[in-house]
Amino acid sequence: MGLLPDEAKGLPPTGLVNRNSTWLGFIGWSTALLHNGLLHRPMLRSGVHRQVLFTTIGWFLGYHISKYETYVYAKLDRDMYQYMSLHPEAFPANEKKTFAEIVEPFLPVR
Repeated sequence: MGLLPDEAKGLPPTGLVNRNSTWLGFIGWSTALLHNGLLHRPMLRSGVHRQVLFTTIGWFLGYHISKYETYVYAKLDRDMYQYMSLHPEAFPANEKKTFAEIVEPFLPVR
């Protein structure tokens, strides 16, 4: 079954570039640079394959975390709207006001 249930397949797909994937990709790359620095290697030129691997792993994890986050928030929204439809007395409709009723009258100061 995996991390997401089958009902999550109906949600729109998460974009490849999102805050979680970008952030965790950067953290993965930083981890590879830190590893090079701790072993007294040239930070950017040494272990480029490891830098690419850690960045890819971080990006992958961030993408799937975003998919899970989207599912959780969609589930919470669905439950909230279902509760609101079952208990309409707790959520009365607001009366519509015009903009003139909201704004105070304008009195110029001379």
